[in-house]
Amino acid sequence: MDRRSIIKQAGIAGVLGAGIAPAVHAQATVRWRLASSFPKSLDTIFGSAEMFAKTVRALSGGKFEVSVHAAGELMPAFGVVDALQSSTIEMAQTAPYYYTGKNSIFAFGCAVPFGLTARQMDAWMDHGNGRKLMDAFYANYNIKSRSAGNTGTQMGGWYRKEIKTVADLKGLKFRMGGGLFGEAMQKLGVVPQNMPAGDVYQALEKGTLDATEFVGPYDDEKLGFNKVAPFYYYPGWWEGGAELEFFINAKAYAALPAEFQAIVDAATTVAARDMTAKYDAFNPIALKRLVAAKTQLKAFPKEIMDAGYKASMEVFAEHEAKSPEFKTIHQDMRAFQRDQLLWARYSELRFDNYMTGVKL
Repeated sequence: MDRRSIIKQAGIAGVLGAGIAPAVHAQATVRWRLASSFPKSLDTIFGSAEMFAKTVRALSGGKFEVSVHAAGELMPAFGVVDALQSSTIEMAQTAPYYYTGKNSIFAFGCAVPFGLTARQMDAWMDHGNGRKLMDAFYANYNIKSRSAGNTGTQMGGWYRKEIKTVADLKGLKFRMGGGLFGEAMQKLGVVPQNMPAGDVYQALEKGTLDATEFVGPYDDEKLGFNKVAPFYYYPGWWEGGAELEFFINAKAYAALPAEFQAIVDAATTVAARDMTAKYDAFNPIALKRLVAAKTQLKAFPKEIMDAGYKASMEVFAEHEAKSPEFKTIHQDMRAFQRDQLLWARYSELRFDNYMTGVKL
């Protein structure tokens, strides 16, 4: 695809009209390093970083090069925020909720229990107060943010046994991602476990782990969890739409000429859209393969959903009591969500419910 075509698809044809293409060629070559928190094997997520770099190069006519590095190549997977803060790298691709150990507010940049869906997240970030509020917080870490794509609503994980009641969760050794989810699950008696995804299969097989959640069918299938934990639950109420983010070193971004800043902004949009579309395209196909391989799909009982909601609201209240900034961001997100749910009731929700019941 040529540079003019990509610019058109990125929605910045007006940039060409402003004379940016000739100005780009007059610039000295800029080289950035982007560190991802993900391995290359996650071609959907890691592929977003690769798409960003490819688009930047094409839009700049090769005058702006971004080298992309998988987790562990430049630094540990969760070391990217420290590296950005110290200006060791110019950019990172990560899941903000990995850093709730630094501050629980990071979770709002990715996913919180019973939070926003992918489209709602885009709307809050781009046309609500989300990006403004989060970037004001990220400024403490020398970071500007842009979407790297969204997984959509995730699955509720793989279990060695059926989960019929809240009592079945007590003592459950559950490998889970970061964020506020772990705090809510602890209130339900779950014992959160933190381990690399590559170690989970063996732990489930040996019984030292009872359950794990990861992303969804396309990514989960690659890890083979269905062979050692046959019960696949839905929905992942803790990740209604998990947002991956490009974290940009604020000083490095400010030092770019305006032309290159526009290219960074456009290229992140291209990469984010591509990642979300891949998940929507690939997940149903992978799910059919998993079901054919005897995976047992189970919906979480309403009792568990209700208990999870109650526990999550308690966690939010506890954090609001400790942090006025947390409260401001959380309340803004919930106000936005209420309007989104109102609209969904009359639009997509009603339409989708009908379409799932008819024969195509």
